[in-house]
Amino acid sequence: MARTLISMIDLIRVSSVLNSDVKQFGKQFLTDGNEETCWNSNQSARRCGQWIGIGFSEGVIPEELQLVFQGGFAGKTCELHVCFEDQDTFTSVMDFLPMDDNSRQVFPIGKLEKKVIKLKIKFLESTDFYGRITVYDLDILGRK
Repeated sequence: MARTLISMIDLIRVSSVLNSDVKQFGKQFLTDGNEETCWNSNQSARRCGQWIGIGFSEGVIPEELQLVFQGGFAGKTCELHVCFEDQDTFTSVMDFLPMDDNSRQVFPIGKLEKKVIKLKIKFLESTDFYGRITVYDLDILGRK
């Protein structure tokens, strides 16, 4: 049965933080469970290069990605890439198209046969004219 893998995360990296204000909009707010805090990226081209990178303390099998965006600042076209335990490079495993709203959105990852040590969520396009992404919550469900 899938459970949250948040406690197994030992590294989070992001492409940017709005105005470099990490105290107000930093990566630490992606998984803090507080609906009042968020990660907010800096602006970029509408076809943006924003991303969230996650490293796990040990190999896991992710089964579901959950995201809560701020409406108007959602990813429009997104990809999920993973790095398997026995590889040094990322492999694309899923494309997904979030809705432009504030709801919790669930994206099933599909069956992965090998354990993952890193994953990267790429936001190829944003619904924001300036290419910003705002995420209030991120969760990854799966198993060890």
